Amino acid sequence: MRRSGFVDTVDGSVCHDHICWVFDTPEEFRQLSARFLIEGLAAGQQVLYLEDAARKTELDHIDGFGSARRRGAADVQDLAIYEAELPADPAAPARAFVRACQQAVADGYTGLRVAADVTSLVRDPGRAASFARYEHLIDTHMARHPLTGMCGFHRGRLNATTIAELACLHPLASNGSTPLRLFSTAQAGISAVLAGEVDFYGRSLLHSALTRVDLTPVGGEVIIDARELSFIDHQGLLECVEHIRGKGAATVLHLAADSSTRLLLELLHLPDVRVVMS
Repeated sequence: MRRSGFVDTVDGSVCHDHICWVFDTPEEFRQLSARFLIEGLAAGQQVLYLEDAARKTELDHIDGFGSARRRGAADVQDLAIYEAELPADPAAPARAFVRACQQAVADGYTGLRVAADVTSLVRDPGRAASFARYEHLIDTHMARHPLTGMCGFHRGRLNATTIAELACLHPLASNGSTPLRLFSTAQAGISAVLAGEVDFYGRSLLHSALTRVDLTPVGGEVIIDARELSFIDHQGLLECVEHIRGKGAATVLHLAADSSTRLLLELLHLPDVRVVMS
């Protein structure tokens, strides 16, 4: 199972982690990224840093990064290389990272680790929507390939709603960025994991996330792992069930033994919802 939750450090990140990190200054994120990537090098991963107008030597002052870059274990790229294709086809850069990961493994690395300041790609609402779709697609790939990633969002250049709508598509998010997460898993048969809290504010985030993730029915059902869901109100629950119903499918919720959601479902008597306690 992938790690998920709210984090106050990126130290100790492992393969399949996908972190949303909200930062206050670009230099703060560069330093954090350097630690994140150096840790990846120590784990045998190839690493990549992405930033708007980044120089190849951007992180060479960090011990070990310059030498790793010169031998091909590390790289720095300008974020603009992905800017043109994202609105037209959000899946294209996701596929590109999978190919890069596969090449890294073929070259003898244990996987690929990427840190990117993506703020410039999401300042426009339309591009933010395309990027949110990309976030789900790359998260699905991260759950199934030896990919590790950290996406950085500048708090001072983005509004809180935009940040939350993007943060909630990550299994790991910095504290205060979003109250909930809806993300991918490699668990067989599970369409997505829903975690955190869905309250009055969270309902709009849940609606946004549901429009951007691929909840494809299997055998007439969409199975959601909600064992890390700490709270959901009845309107949030109906939002999820009605979205899945719109796909012509029934909802299956995997719940923790002590989940209060089971009591809520018993009160609502929804005919097309099945509960699995685990």
